[in-house]
Amino acid sequence: MAEQFSSSVEFGLRLSKRIFYGKGSFSAPIPEPALSKTMEGYLPTAPMCYAMLPEPEIVDNPDIRTYQPYVHGRCEPPALIPLHMHGVAMEIDCSLDTAFVTVSGTWRLHCVRSSKMCDCRIAIPMGEQGSLLGLEVDDSGICYQTEIIIPKDERDIEKAAKTKDGYFLKSQIYTVKIPQVIGGSLISIKIRWCQKLLYHDDQLSVSVPFSFPSYVTPVEKKSPKKEKIFLKVNSGLAAEVLCKSSSHPIKELTHQFGKLSFSYEAEVPAWSTTDFSFSYAVSSADISGGLLLQSPFLRDFDQREIFCLHLYPGNSQNRKIFRRDVVFVIDVSASMKGSPLENAKNALLASLSQLNAQDTFNIIVFNEDFFLFSRSMEPATEGAILNATQWIGTMSIAKGGTNILLPLTQAMKLFQKTTDSIPLIFLVTDGAVENEREICNFFKGYVTSRQSICAPRICTFGIGLYCNHYFLQMLAQIGRGHFDAAHDLDSIDSRMQRLFRSASTIIASNIMVESLEGLDSLELFPFYMPDLSLESPLVISGRYDGTFPDSIKVKGTLADMSNFEVDLKVRRAKDMQLTNVLAKRHIDFVTAQAWLSESRELEEKVSKMSTQNKVPSEYTCTVLATAEKGKKAPEQFLIQKAYSRITLQNVEPENQRIFLGGLSIGFGDTKATAANTPPALKEAKPSEGLLEKAVCTCCSRFANTCCCMCMLRTCSYMNDQATIVCTQLCAALACFELIKCCIELCDCECFE
Repeated sequence: MAEQFSSSVEFGLRLSKRIFYGKGSFSAPIPEPALSKTMEGYLPTAPMCYAMLPEPEIVDNPDIRTYQPYVHGRCEPPALIPLHMHGVAMEIDCSLDTAFVTVSGTWRLHCVRSSKMCDCRIAIPMGEQGSLLGLEVDDSGICYQTEIIIPKDERDIEKAAKTKDGYFLKSQIYTVKIPQVIGGSLISIKIRWCQKLLYHDDQLSVSVPFSFPSYVTPVEKKSPKKEKIFLKVNSGLAAEVLCKSSSHPIKELTHQFGKLSFSYEAEVPAWSTTDFSFSYAVSSADISGGLLLQSPFLRDFDQREIFCLHLYPGNSQNRKIFRRDVVFVIDVSASMKGSPLENAKNALLASLSQLNAQDTFNIIVFNEDFFLFSRSMEPATEGAILNATQWIGTMSIAKGGTNILLPLTQAMKLFQKTTDSIPLIFLVTDGAVENEREICNFFKGYVTSRQSICAPRICTFGIGLYCNHYFLQMLAQIGRGHFDAAHDLDSIDSRMQRLFRSASTIIASNIMVESLEGLDSLELFPFYMPDLSLESPLVISGRYDGTFPDSIKVKGTLADMSNFEVDLKVRRAKDMQLTNVLAKRHIDFVTAQAWLSESRELEEKVSKMSTQNKVPSEYTCTVLATAEKGKKAPEQFLIQKAYSRITLQNVEPENQRIFLGGLSIGFGDTKATAANTPPALKEAKPSEGLLEKAVCTCCSRFANTCCCMCMLRTCSYMNDQATIVCTQLCAALACFELIKCCIELCDCECFE
């Protein structure tokens, strides 16, 4: 899908050369796609809007009607011409470990005649673990906005699954189609999403796609181009927050304990060509944190109080991490053949190189059976790692089916002698199996029966959409580990290495929070207390009834087996909406519980949480609803649109909603796993250019490989003498009225 999209944009850019902007004007040159990505060179790197053009003949300047050579046929798939952007503003609100991003922009349909209409497609690239929260579009009197609804029946679910109006190009690029926009219109778009802040070297950082290509710059020289950025940081701590780096020249507005705000506004000659990035640090040498409380809002269906506990590891250079006993459990079934297995293998070898000599490791690869690198744990010496590298090379030929329980059980047996280290299991798979609930229940009993430190931590990593991400997330919760996933094959290596760093650099374990036992009721997310890592802050949240004390104590065990204790002052969150910050993680946790317990009550709870907080879930549908603005559009304008687009005056209420797909990931596909279907879906080969896209439909009824456009392409390779001969021959045939005979035989309408 991504390659086809990029190919359509490339063709659209070439098609846009037909547009004449007036004397003395110029258009931005069309860049060549990156050599390393070939057809993916035109994927959006910032929020953008495209004109979808199945009929090339309507391409023209809406302000200056010019002569355009007629192009026969239609573009399949439609050509995509990036629209000119006339203004952009971005607001970023960083709260705890989540960033909420709002981008507002104005685009003009500059490439379609003022008397014609076409669909437009909005592309929304999002940052780390991005999730779309809302979209508002104002198109010359017609307003569109996303809504979360509870499906009435299976038909709504099928509509959301089959729709092509909204889908992911790649794991972090979502696209939405806006129906029938009139040429020359200004389109105002407001997009809102949330994404995760990354934590590394005691710094929190956010990176937002904000790199606009040159061809979205308006051609008019006098057109003002204004960029606005507003950034707010709320760490949730009563401690100093220090700005470390910024990609854009932002100006500090406020600087308070735990809070920062910045702004940037400028009239620029060209739009931003770099992504916006910002990093900051919380000034603390030792383990620090806070506990925030907040009351639910008035119409919240759950009227229990909200709490959020967060701990940061501190910036001490002498911080010691626990010794590690690591078992990598890698799926080598037939579906992993090729790029998935190669990327997973590269990440495995890179992770092994991060181990110390006192650490131990082992490797288990599995399909319907399992194979061990060694019968016991091996010290992480250079020789052992070299032997493991050679061994994994011999086991890299993917074949067979998928059996997850056997290798996990074998990994548990390898930890029977573990005493003073943290046992870690890293499960990597791209498939779903029938006995996933049995696996979760088995390990729940096993983990709770062992001591807190010696109990194995289970970290899970999913590849593609055929594996059950909620099973992997639940298994990681039970094992007090971490979960991550890669939907794109090219992100497997980097995300696996990041997961390993987060889960293997544990500085504090056996963490307990006092005073929670005295509450009347408590719902904890996650339900088992995880460890504190150098590469990942610890966030525990939930709902409760009762009275929290003014301060609490957090206790745990450090890597040198000594105890630590941190006193945290309980504060009311005033400048932070905890419901928004915690909504997505709570929905994911409850969805995993609903899947495991097969509870209809929990499914309904997820639906309520989703609709209330406007966050997509597995049990709700996202729709794009249309609504007229207060100001009435001109009568002539509405009459013209009545024949070509959705309006409130002439459709039933249910038809005002356009279902958007792809915002839920499902619960895996056991049939695809049994069939060893690769995690990367095979895409149709994209077309190569105008002459293959603009096909003469009338001639294609006679022969798919023979049409007038094919003849034009063939003629383009001829020299001048051959062209003259062909022209004379055609004239002679016309004299003998053979063309008329061709019309009668083929019923070809394009010659009439």
